[in-house]
Amino acid sequence: MNILITICARGGSKGIPGKNIKFLAGKPLIAYTISTAMEFINSNKEINFEIGFSTDSTEIANVAQKYGIDISYKRPDFLATDEVGKMDAIIDIINYKEKKLSLVFDYVLDLDVTSPLRNVNDLSNAYQILNEDARCLNLFSVNKAHRNPYFNMVEEKENGYYGLVKSKGDILSRQKTPLVYDLNASFYFFKKEFFELGLKTPICSTTKIYVMPHICFDLDENIDFEFLSFLIENNKLDFIL
Repeated sequence: MNILITICARGGSKGIPGKNIKFLAGKPLIAYTISTAMEFINSNKEINFEIGFSTDSTEIANVAQKYGIDISYKRPDFLATDEVGKMDAIIDIINYKEKKLSLVFDYVLDLDVTSPLRNVNDLSNAYQILNEDARCLNLFSVNKAHRNPYFNMVEEKENGYYGLVKSKGDILSRQKTPLVYDLNASFYFFKKEFFELGLKTPICSTTKIYVMPHICFDLDENIDFEFLSFLIENNKLDFIL
């Protein structure tokens, strides 16, 4: 069994400048993802793992190298713009690694640097869900949503007025709504067959989810960093990171 763990860390962030290597509770943000990847590898000795690190930034690459990452691959400039989706970047590093190592990966696990709140238990449980379903081609992490499109989310309609995003009869309480989930961008598992579909998003007709049993969120703004720093430094997380 061959599994490629991809860690994509593009430079040039506009929301939080330098966020991939911004210090969080005493170490660069990217170090949390590298640490989880290493722990997952060490907990599964029977699997052949490789890490594919993708960045266009020399500064980010140098920080990752200090934590034991091979930085021989450099993301091409055409895959490092705001207009390019992450899926194309993942496919490029897969092709590079398979050609370099002369092997084919059975699974790809993408770990997002800016959503670091996951641990080895999450990855192991998610891998088991995907591996046990022959039809399922991929899986990604989510949390139960605090807002629900059937109850308390509205959008503009064609007539210029506003109504519920989704309607399903008269739903008078949040408890009666269908369950919906927030994509938390923490990790994505793919079987190799997924990439034959040519999709630009991680959602296909046989996608499954892994519901995080703990807090998890993406770091988009500076206030997110402040919030997470407080949680880590004061031991307020509801799980072991």
